[in-house]
Amino acid sequence: MSELSNAKKQADAVNAANAASSHTLLEGRLGYHLESALLVRALTHRSYAYENGGLPTNERLEFLGDSVLGLVVTDTLYRTHPDLPEGQLAKLRAAVVNSRALAEVGRGLELGLFIRLGRGEEGTGGRDKASILADTLEAVIGAVYLDQGLEAASELVHRLFDPLIEKSSNLGAGLDWKTSLQELTAAEGLGVPEYLVTETGPDHEKTFTAAARVGGVSYGTGTGRSKKEAEQQAAESAWREIRAAADERAAAAKAEAEAGAKARAEAEALADAEAEATAADDEGAADAPSASESGDRASA
Repeated sequence: MSELSNAKKQADAVNAANAASSHTLLEGRLGYHLESALLVRALTHRSYAYENGGLPTNERLEFLGDSVLGLVVTDTLYRTHPDLPEGQLAKLRAAVVNSRALAEVGRGLELGLFIRLGRGEEGTGGRDKASILADTLEAVIGAVYLDQGLEAASELVHRLFDPLIEKSSNLGAGLDWKTSLQELTAAEGLGVPEYLVTETGPDHEKTFTAAARVGGVSYGTGTGRSKKEAEQQAAESAWREIRAAADERAAAAKAEAEAGAKARAEAEALADAEAEATAADDEGAADAPSASESGDRASA
């Protein structure tokens, strides 16, 4: 019995040492040393907590980190884009503060390696799930805020998200393809876009396919790990096709207008030339002596 107890103690000691080592690695990537219990909580997914006697989860820290992230990003956008209207600022923020973007930042940190997951989530690829990575990253930001203060949390957010903010500022319609498509179809008088979504695969690894239809016409399809991602891709495809057709019509109309203007200018120039020629002929005729005058000069 004592041998089993000793073996368990040794295993626990090894696990604790490995956890401490991994935490140090993560802290090095974050650039901050955090209070150990706080970091552990930030990395504890609810699946692990439930399987281990109801431990505290990272959900409260996630709630806090979400607000800190939103504040810092919003403040940055407000100060760096003084001329943008509220609606455009909201689009920019949504392009930065969303599960997909946060998950990509989390993957850059290899955050999935450090998350404490339950066996169920572990077995279904939970370490690379966008929702889990995004939530954990927000929890880590919340932990930095509690342990180091707003200035440190703000510095971390800037270091992790400023490249994404800069990239998003140059996306144009790509900030939100579904909204951009709806605005374009309204401007072109085509109606409201609709999305037909199908899904395949097991529950833990579904693939969604969306088809964008406008006025009964199919314009594009998209696939993704979520319904939203598939719809955004379909909207992008439809937007590009409709935009290209609209640009082609506009170019044709412009060319037609320019050709018409050129033809009118040439007609006006020709008319002016004919008028000048007629005026010259009339002036020449007026200056020429009459027949009687010529006869009088001859007899004199």
